[in-house]
Amino acid sequence: MTDERLKQVSSLRRAMIRPELGAICGAILVFVFFLMIAGDSGMFAPEGIKNWTVVSAQFAIIAVGACLLMIAGEFDLSVGSMIGFSGVVIAILSVHMGWPVWAAIIAAFVVAMAIGALNGFLVIKTGLPSFIVTLAFLYILRGLTIWLSISTTRQTIIGGVKEAAVGDPLAFLFGGVIFKDLFQWFGDMGWVGTFTRGTRTGQPIVEGIPMLVVWAIVLVIFGHFLLTRTRFGNWIFAAGGDAKAARYVGVPVDRVKILMFMFTAFCATVFATCQVMEFGSAAADRGLLKEFEAIICVVIGGALLTGGYGSVIGAALGALIFGVVQQGLFFAGAESSLFRVFLGTILILAVIMNTYIRRLITGER
Repeated sequence: MTDERLKQVSSLRRAMIRPELGAICGAILVFVFFLMIAGDSGMFAPEGIKNWTVVSAQFAIIAVGACLLMIAGEFDLSVGSMIGFSGVVIAILSVHMGWPVWAAIIAAFVVAMAIGALNGFLVIKTGLPSFIVTLAFLYILRGLTIWLSISTTRQTIIGGVKEAAVGDPLAFLFGGVIFKDLFQWFGDMGWVGTFTRGTRTGQPIVEGIPMLVVWAIVLVIFGHFLLTRTRFGNWIFAAGGDAKAARYVGVPVDRVKILMFMFTAFCATVFATCQVMEFGSAAADRGLLKEFEAIICVVIGGALLTGGYGSVIGAALGALIFGVVQQGLFFAGAESSLFRVFLGTILILAVIMNTYIRRLITGER
């Protein structure tokens, strides 16, 4: 009898069991659909492409952290609250306490990752589901954010960050735009268009690539490399697939899970910092429902809710689908509330399709 491990696997079978298969098909369908209904609306003009690219990048940043954590077998429902909390920490420290913006940003990352570590520690030591622990921190962080804002500034929106960030060496990494000269040249060549009236005459419509997009690309590449090319990536899969068996073969499951909680908090703080630098302000209600949107991106990307299976590339494609749909509905003139209908519908379809394809190919019941 031939050993199962030595059995030849066809290229088609390997392709069909890839976790990102559904996301690839979904992305193609979404692009074709909006090319048909909104192709002449400006959605695929330079400015339109920039709009849905930025929105997709926002989803992708938090989806990378959520993806690695879900593959490790855990959830973090406090991501949205962490976004609001980190932004308010930056604004209070820089605007109202006079810290340099770079120091405020570093402090926000340190505090956020410490909370992420606390989440992981509580999950490991208490044995409680991460759903319950992080749901508690969803409320704790949101309430703490509002309290900090009101007790410090007597308001829930804190402005003045943009002025404080002028000339700051770290602020540009989150709120800057790169390749300005290249895009100016594109504008001069007529490839991305230029403004013809007002104070921006002669400037390209697309000024450059926002650092938000750069962060999304870097995190996706890092997450994919970590997951598929390193021993730690194997540990992540093992921790989520069968933690007990992984411990028996020497995988430091507890450390892996705590580090993944910390990385999820890191991604949430990257998102928050980019938002604060873009808008020049922080708001206590920022990040509302982002934790669920991140999880949906990951599920669309083929990850299993039970852990041990998934793809960062798939999660990034899920984020791309979200960005295109959200902006596509706007360009098509549809009611914006339909986006939430889409989220719920595509979540159900993604889970059904992923489960069906996996069972069809692997013979599971």
